[in-house]
Amino acid sequence: MGKMLNLRLLRWASLAEGTTLILLVCLAVPLKRMAGMPEFVTLMGPLHGAAFLVYLAMVMRAASVGLLTALETVRLVLVAFIPFGVFFVVGIFKRKAASLGLARSGAIFPARP
Repeated sequence: MGKMLNLRLLRWASLAEGTTLILLVCLAVPLKRMAGMPEFVTLMGPLHGAAFLVYLAMVMRAASVGLLTALETVRLVLVAFIPFGVFFVVGIFKRKAASLGLARSGAIFPARP
């Protein structure tokens, strides 16, 4: 798998993990605690768990092929435990895309209309 594809998949895994964490913490858990509706946690818990495991696998894969430095790897793992943390590491993806010459092509961050 090429570095471009690794970076693209890692970015999507990051967004999926971050989104499911936000939905779990900000929507499902409050609904369970305040409205007595545990169904959303029952649904979102496993979805977030799966997204988290895929994300960690993608981070480890990117690190193993030399796409990430040790510090970037640690940062990406740590932000997975912080709601909205995914938005604080967008710069890592942009810098990596630029260093691979991908930023101009729109391969990682497509241009907005």
